[in-house]
Amino acid sequence: MTPDELRALCLEFGDATEEFPFGPETSVFKVAGKLFALSALDSEPLKVNLKCDPDEAVRLREEHPAIAPGYHMNKRHWNTVTVGELPAPTVRELVEDSYDLVVAGLPKAVRLRLDRP
Repeated sequence: MTPDELRALCLEFGDATEEFPFGPETSVFKVAGKLFALSALDSEPLKVNLKCDPDEAVRLREEHPAIAPGYHMNKRHWNTVTVGELPAPTVRELVEDSYDLVVAGLPKAVRLRLDRP
């Protein structure tokens, strides 16, 4: 998966935006103002921080060397994923899971607007 493909994936979800609060080199993808993905898209190798259920995070780290505790994030709830070392469908699933976790914490009215009750 290329940086452009990762950006497009993150932006295809409802109400997703890309912001640069940490400078022009770090893309922060949010839904309804809440972070669900963070990446320096020009980094080599390409990595992305994604929110994850704590139990699932531990399992994923054990199964995939390309998934590590979230760099500069709460390591219980965030993973850093080396994108090129995982199949694109797996990366897509991890991004979608991150988005869904963040949406699940939003008020019901916002979730319904996003069509993710």
